[in-house]
Amino acid sequence: MKNIKKSHLIPVLLIALILSVASVGRAQDTAGIELSQSMDNAVQVQAGERLKVEGTILQKKSGGLTLLCPGGVIYNVAIANTTEIKERKKNPFRGAKRYSETDLVQGLLVEVQGTGDSKGNLVARDIKLRNSDLQMAQIMDTRVVPVEDELKETQGRLEETEQNARRLSGQVQELSEVSNSARTGAERAQESADRAMSAAKNARTFAEEGVTAANDRITALDEYEAKSSVIVLFPADSAVLSEGAKSDLKLLAGQLDSERGYLIEVAGFASSDGSADYNRILSQRRADAVIRHMAETFSIPLRRFVTPMGYGENQPVADNQTSQGRRQNRRVEVRILVNKGLTHSHNTEVTSID
Repeated sequence: MKNIKKSHLIPVLLIALILSVASVGRAQDTAGIELSQSMDNAVQVQAGERLKVEGTILQKKSGGLTLLCPGGVIYNVAIANTTEIKERKKNPFRGAKRYSETDLVQGLLVEVQGTGDSKGNLVARDIKLRNSDLQMAQIMDTRVVPVEDELKETQGRLEETEQNARRLSGQVQELSEVSNSARTGAERAQESADRAMSAAKNARTFAEEGVTAANDRITALDEYEAKSSVIVLFPADSAVLSEGAKSDLKLLAGQLDSERGYLIEVAGFASSDGSADYNRILSQRRADAVIRHMAETFSIPLRRFVTPMGYGENQPVADNQTSQGRRQNRRVEVRILVNKGLTHSHNTEVTSID
């Protein structure tokens, strides 16, 4: 009588194992379904309507792309043979750099101008992008792809576990027929089912940890922290670097040898002497002078510099009514920004060279 009860228990446990593994596969498909639904909610552009939008490439596809704009608005952008892909520049004295469709990678910030077609797509006439944004998008793409490969490998292990469970289900009938005379064999089958259940749970935990790690890495790619900084002072009505200023910039540049994934932010300022328009131009010249000196003297690639900004007499750090205060306001602030996603560092230590 005891043997008969044991024979009924084995099929029930094996069927429960199959249902548990199948639920893991369904959970893995949820993220893909939600992404597909977001694509279906793209804004329909009226035929002939002219439109200019700015957003991040959410997905690249044959002959076009999906663009995610502020506020969660999504556009389907079609790329024609006449579409121009070029640099989004501020310098009017040089020509814009040209790019190809292969440079449009996921995560890249672009500006699209075009006209709606009969299918509700925005047919791009111009696609403009900044070279610095392209560099960061390419870095992000090279970091994300290995993580995606790991997730695919994990999914493959889950599918293999499901196949093993299906093979086990095929043995249920056979085990039912021989369970009365094979009590020892039934006990071994029970142990095998327990091991398979444990393996399925471990595989699910591994997949969840991989997804969490990938999300944390992608989020950190958009975060920068100031690692070190220097303030360079200038004489009145001048954008010429003093020897002391050059010495301070040399100390700052010496810290870059051990850094990776960094950017250099340069901001110029002026005192209240002169008109506001002139001070804005003068502060921009000071910022440009710092970048030129660092690029030429220390061979720092231009892609490492954030576009310099001249704030003029705005944002003073001292009283412009005194000569000492005006001297402190005639300055350029230089900061080294380090990407958290590439350095895995969450400890910020800002140093200043006076």
